[in-house]
Amino acid sequence: MSKATHDPRCYNKSNNETFNQVLERHLSRRHFVKGGLGMSAMAAFAGAGLSGCNSSNETVVKPAPTPPPAPTPAPPTQASVKLGFDSIAGSMTDAVAVPQGYSAQVLAPWGTPLNDKAREWKSDGTNTAEDQANAMGMHHDGMHFFPLNDSSEDGLLVVNHEYLDLDALHANGPTLDADGKRTVVDEVRKEINGHGVSVVRIRKNGSQWEVVKNDRHNRRFTGATIMDIAGPLAYTSYLETRFSPDGSQARGTLNNCGNGYTPWGTYLTCEENWPGYFVNRGDHTEDQDRLGLSHSNSRYRWDTLEGHTEELVDEFTRFNVTPSGNSAQQDYRNEANGHGYIVEIDPYNPATRAVKRTALGRFRHEGCTFGKLEAGKPVTFYSGHDSRFEYMYKFVSDANWDPADANPANRIATGDKYMNEGTLYVAKFNADGTGNWIPLTLDSVTTDGRRLGEKFVSQAAIILNTPGAADAVGATEMDRPEWCAVDPFTGSAYLTLTNNTRRDEANAANPRIDNSFGHIIRWDEGEDATDFSWDIFVFGSPEDGDADTNRSGLAELNQFASPDGLAFDKRGIMWVQTDNGADEVEEYTNDQMLAVVPSTLVDGDGNQQVISADNQTQLRRFFVGPNGCEVTGFAITPDYKNMFANIQHPGNWPYSANAAEVTPAGTSVRPRAATVVITKNDGGEIGV
Repeated sequence: MSKATHDPRCYNKSNNETFNQVLERHLSRRHFVKGGLGMSAMAAFAGAGLSGCNSSNETVVKPAPTPPPAPTPAPPTQASVKLGFDSIAGSMTDAVAVPQGYSAQVLAPWGTPLNDKAREWKSDGTNTAEDQANAMGMHHDGMHFFPLNDSSEDGLLVVNHEYLDLDALHANGPTLDADGKRTVVDEVRKEINGHGVSVVRIRKNGSQWEVVKNDRHNRRFTGATIMDIAGPLAYTSYLETRFSPDGSQARGTLNNCGNGYTPWGTYLTCEENWPGYFVNRGDHTEDQDRLGLSHSNSRYRWDTLEGHTEELVDEFTRFNVTPSGNSAQQDYRNEANGHGYIVEIDPYNPATRAVKRTALGRFRHEGCTFGKLEAGKPVTFYSGHDSRFEYMYKFVSDANWDPADANPANRIATGDKYMNEGTLYVAKFNADGTGNWIPLTLDSVTTDGRRLGEKFVSQAAIILNTPGAADAVGATEMDRPEWCAVDPFTGSAYLTLTNNTRRDEANAANPRIDNSFGHIIRWDEGEDATDFSWDIFVFGSPEDGDADTNRSGLAELNQFASPDGLAFDKRGIMWVQTDNGADEVEEYTNDQMLAVVPSTLVDGDGNQQVISADNQTQLRRFFVGPNGCEVTGFAITPDYKNMFANIQHPGNWPYSANAAEVTPAGTSVRPRAATVVITKNDGGEIGV
């Protein structure tokens, strides 16, 4: 999750009911809406997980490499796992903290070369744009591990890079003139190359993991990489630019925060706070105002190098989307329209291009999680819009799942099958613990009794302004919908709602005014694709919070605030990562990762329970990050013996390859985001 860079109420001007209003009413009549495990298991979903001026028409060779075998060991068929570690105390040091009996290694930090085109990372910040284009990007975030040859010790780690710390990236920060404009081309190119996604082969050598430099799979997707467009917006006038007159391609992926993966072996990266990278100094379109494009300055002012003598193929000009030509094919008024999507990457096939899947909506995506697979039934994906007062969405494919597609010869083509055509829905939460998925289609009824088709001329227009369409149909405004994860046993879905300190009215699903601690909501799909039931699984809180604040009875060893990253492993352990936003918890501990096994928290009748004072000890703190950081991104090897977590924007870390080694007092290091690999000293499974 990026730190807030905008006032969300500038964009969502709807009068839709907020989640807090719903939740306030819900809690006043609270009852358990979770069915027994047998019924929940039948739910409809669960999770496991520079070129020419014209569009490139080069032929992309798509060999059909042998698909990787299904990971082993096979996932358990019932939830029997129990946490086998003691909850650790909070920590506030320039080091990570793990339970007794565990070790933590720094792996693939920012600037790690992926091939010989990049020089080794320099601690004085003098690496070039070319170095950065061939090295790990900055500010690691969501990620996933893809095994090679069914190995838990050799695979591909795919890592998002969300944004930049310019003072750390450059030797002396960015160079600006008296008017605040950028003046050094290589600096800006370096910044663009610091964004995006890294695919890197990693391998275990003895007890330590290492990057396999120059491996054929290693590659970077940056803020300038050509990507294909698929779905409703492909080849439409909305995406026409001077670079891509036919609207078939976009350049780059930006602000890649949460992630997901598909049942057919591809990676999904999510474009979150992308609007700030563009500027329109003229009249804004409705979608630009709703999504938050700037009227004055772009986030890093890349556009101020427009027309520079060293500029190549409008590489900086494109960030200024102010209309200047006689048509969209003569300028970059539509450049921003190529951003705000779920992007699919095939890590196994380096000859393929990334594809932006427009059917899943255009907004500030935070994560993308697929539902439980059932032969002959559609595939479902869930994604939150990470901003205060925004919404939760799901996409249901038109195509029904074919188990043979788990190991396809062409993964990108399989993505075409399941992610280009389907129905996009937005969530409305009711106070009685039920909810409705409202389809975002031309025939959907708006809050004023009209049809969306009277407001939007086409399905492509709806997708272009997804949150505007959600406003119109009365979706529930949430407290920053972040990552979603689905229990592999019960089918229940969980969503982190990080915080919302600007809320002044409560509802059932967002019950706390001025919510600085956040909560995790849980729901089960109903028999109909438009119905669901929900409850609050856990409320973030300091241990000494009053009854209204500490509604889950948290104690010292599991108090937390601002839940953000969320993932299940296939044993049923749910891992919760935080991005602290509350002084009461920040004064006790740095950002952290906790664990719990929700499906084992049941009453005598098998009904799932929420976290309360009676069972709160089952929620345990497993990991704490170094000072100044956010703990984000989760991956685990198929044998559950190696866990990966990312440390983003640390303050004065890492000091050595031992992630748990404290940076000595008086020593300053250039901070580097990095992946941390956590292993058990006895070689056993993580967490048990």
